[in-house]
Amino acid sequence: MLVGIDTGGTYTDAVLFDEERGVVAAAKALTTKHDLSVGVSGALAGVLPEDRSSVRMVALSTTLATNALVEGHGSPVCLLLIGYGRDALARSGLAEALGRDPVAFIQGGHQPTGDEAQPLDLAAARQEILTHAPKAAAFVVAGYFGVRNPAHEVRVRDLARELTGLPVTCAHELTTDLDAPRRAMTAVLNGRLIPLLQHLILAVQGIQAAEGIEAPLMVVKGDGSLLAAETALTRPIETILSGPAASVVGARYLSGEDDVLVSDIGGTTTDIALLRDGRPSLNRDGARVGGWRTMVEAVAVHTVGLGGDSEVRLDDDKRLVVGPRRAVPLSLLTHQHPEHLATLEAQAAREAPGDHDGRFAMRLRPLDAEAGSLTSGERKAWQALEGGPVALEQLLADHHLARPLQRLIDRGLVIQAAFTPSDASHLLGWQSDWNGAAARLGAQLWVRHLAQIEAKAPAGGEAFGRRVVDLLVIQSGKALVSAAMSEEEGLGLETPGSFSQAIIERALIDKEATQPLVDFTVKLGQPLVGIGAPAATYYPEIAKRLNTRLVVPEHAGVTNAIGAVASGVSQTVKALITAPTEDRFRVHVESGVQDFPKLDQALSFAEQEARTLAFDKARDAGADEIEVRSEHAEKIVKEAGGKDMFIEAEVVATAFGRPRLTVG
Repeated sequence: MLVGIDTGGTYTDAVLFDEERGVVAAAKALTTKHDLSVGVSGALAGVLPEDRSSVRMVALSTTLATNALVEGHGSPVCLLLIGYGRDALARSGLAEALGRDPVAFIQGGHQPTGDEAQPLDLAAARQEILTHAPKAAAFVVAGYFGVRNPAHEVRVRDLARELTGLPVTCAHELTTDLDAPRRAMTAVLNGRLIPLLQHLILAVQGIQAAEGIEAPLMVVKGDGSLLAAETALTRPIETILSGPAASVVGARYLSGEDDVLVSDIGGTTTDIALLRDGRPSLNRDGARVGGWRTMVEAVAVHTVGLGGDSEVRLDDDKRLVVGPRRAVPLSLLTHQHPEHLATLEAQAAREAPGDHDGRFAMRLRPLDAEAGSLTSGERKAWQALEGGPVALEQLLADHHLARPLQRLIDRGLVIQAAFTPSDASHLLGWQSDWNGAAARLGAQLWVRHLAQIEAKAPAGGEAFGRRVVDLLVIQSGKALVSAAMSEEEGLGLETPGSFSQAIIERALIDKEATQPLVDFTVKLGQPLVGIGAPAATYYPEIAKRLNTRLVVPEHAGVTNAIGAVASGVSQTVKALITAPTEDRFRVHVESGVQDFPKLDQALSFAEQEARTLAFDKARDAGADEIEVRSEHAEKIVKEAGGKDMFIEAEVVATAFGRPRLTVG
């Protein structure tokens, strides 16, 4: 038996899977960010067999890393840049990725040839590490041309681990591609995600120990393959798009469809991918998530901040929109904290609306290593939420807490509760899991607020609920059209308010309700597979407006967990060969650099080293029955006299195998 777990922003899903019979049992529980073990335990309770020894593997997929990047959350890091100038921060979004986190510039770095550009100032590195350690959850090390020679990165990494015991990420460990600022940015995001993934993996491992499950724990990578949990803890950036990758694998397994658009709608995000001939396409240029173009190879997924629990809000032009941030639905808040229904009732009973009606703040996860990095205002706001959710109007009675609270939200420590599409579903009778009375009160508060700013405000709560659902349908349709155009033409929809946006919106609106003066129609050229817990609720209408066939397979609500156990293990290593001088060929690989007098000697060494490293990585990632394939390509140009001139060569070795299972 195999156990699959998917931890999303709202729900944690679990399945018990038999390799011959398929899904034996499936269950859901609410994700508990403050203590992930509670939600995981709740889901597993519904699927674990009586004979725990029959469980041969536990596989985990998660959207927590993806959601953190989409919502701009993460733990504080310190970036140690070796051999860079300050101008590097202005490129590839590095400064934006760092935000308020510190960066230290250290002398050192290498040349494109792999030779040392200047000596490493290890004393300065020591001082910077000791200075910033008290306020950092992790360190990130990026050296100039570190992919051509990682020696300086490795020395600073080892020093930071020795001095602090904190997690340390080296940029060369994540990618061998050039583009130094983007490599550093990817490493920053990786470091920021380490505590988040560590929290989840330790929670699952603790449950395994308590339940007597000795099976290996694997984590789904963004390319759909599996990775041993211990390895994933050092490279959590590879788990961005873990949930979407698992959903594509699971969607293929459940639907049997080969050529479709797969759309996975969860509580926080919608993830869209294209299946061609039963295989998902990979984004070789690096996954783009939440506005960041990383250097992580992953399934080509288009992720938008749109889900059942997306916050309903007004944009800068006072237009009603859904997302991109997640909020705790009011119906769920009052289901878990019934005392706050009275707060909503009191707000609705007032004659005049308040600025923060229908909104609450609550802690989202433990503070952990970030306690030392809080300002006095942030600490005060954090302490005010110690007893549980607090109405925003009460919390912000001290207006000095507004900015500190927003910073806590930006860091993913605090979340707001507000009206969401899930509340609209409760209001309209499509969902009854939580407190429908709170949904009605939340809609009533919105209707009163909109009456002050709109000429044609909704006539009542149900009308508002239908408007929210319609917004979700339109925004989902736009995301699907944009993803399809991007896959086919490399194009996306232009900025909001553009003519192309207006055409697509006009094609997706409810024609019967609006009767537009100018009408358009849009049609997807492939069927649509809708998965995720809310798919059966929203996707029939989405597919109808996109004029395409819809497939919502059985077990669509736990597709990611199924995809987790249906995956294999794969690891790729690249080795580069350059020619720094006419009679010298240099092999650049993760283990270092080595020179040879002849190209065939360099190629032979590079292939052997890449194959060995790939095999070792696959073994460490939890693979069994490992097979390695390798290939190489040379770049040669003709000189003026017709003589061949060697530029460079690349050797790529890929090791893959079945996940290592306990003996049943």
